Amino acid sequence: MDIFTRILAESWQVLLESAPYMLFGFLAAGTIKAFLPESLAARHLGKSGFASVFKAALIGVPLPLCSCGVIPAAAELRRRGASKGAAAAFLISTPETGVDSISITYALMGPFMAFLRPLAAFLTAMIAGVLVTLGDKDASAAAAPAPLERLAQSGCGCKTCCTAHTPQTFVQKLLFGIRYAFGDLLADIGPWFMLGVVLAGLIGALLPEGVLSARYGQGFLPMLAMLGVAIPLYVCATASTPIAAALALKGLSPGAALVFLLAGPATNAATIAVTARILGKKAAAISLCAIIVSSLALGLATNYAFTALGLDAASWIAASAIETTGPLSLASAIVLLALIAGNILKPFFQSAAQKT
Repeated sequence: MDIFTRILAESWQVLLESAPYMLFGFLAAGTIKAFLPESLAARHLGKSGFASVFKAALIGVPLPLCSCGVIPAAAELRRRGASKGAAAAFLISTPETGVDSISITYALMGPFMAFLRPLAAFLTAMIAGVLVTLGDKDASAAAAPAPLERLAQSGCGCKTCCTAHTPQTFVQKLLFGIRYAFGDLLADIGPWFMLGVVLAGLIGALLPEGVLSARYGQGFLPMLAMLGVAIPLYVCATASTPIAAALALKGLSPGAALVFLLAGPATNAATIAVTARILGKKAAAISLCAIIVSSLALGLATNYAFTALGLDAASWIAASAIETTGPLSLASAIVLLALIAGNILKPFFQSAAQKT
């Protein structure tokens, strides 16, 4: 019971730290979904070349799509004539980060990591897109990907990420954004986020302080370990953050944590297979290699930056945990739990209502 209580306490603390930023991130994500024209990406990514790769990587950074939701979006971009390089960049930068995951990264891992994460995602996507453009001679040819409903089932099973909508007025767009953020998006991400919170609680309760740095050091080996865990595992950008923060608090280097934050959301066994269908096997292989090499290189650069600037990620995480005891954090945690529970239980209520 003592261990269970410690796990529960650690998980609750992570939830208190992240809940206000999660709610803000979801609201920002809904605003982007409602007011950013869906034709914007297709309009700017239709031409082959490095400019479209740059735009694709940049557009993907703030968008609130997980690694399963980005697949039908990328398939639609390919249908509209986006180059393979641009589609590859979009497929990488979009799930690796977003306004929701940036806000929770700030809450749990500090402002410097919140700055590095989207920057690293953009650079990784740029490198992959450029390599696909240079390495795949058929990079400009548009494909005919599988139907969107089939692609939407490749990862976490979300089918709402590319839901068509036609709100016209400002109020309609605002209401649509709120419904999307706290309905569709929260339903897709919420359970995975809670899993990440529980795993962070397990790590916090069961691992001694500094055990990872004492046993594995701060060099290349922890990054390879994080890469080996992240590539086959499905974990969205938001859910990966509390896990990475908990590991950093136990001594994992910031660079290794960044490797997990980059590779985890961008890759998993199912989406790699579907990406090969959208881009072709050669382009998919180039993209995966680019993610691996870029993540490791950026992880090394992150460790160097933290050392050069005299920063300590573990100290920030510990300090932020002490500060999150106010009524705002408590109210946000309760609201977030209620919203997640409501979305999880909604299908059961609908099924019961239909039966009656």
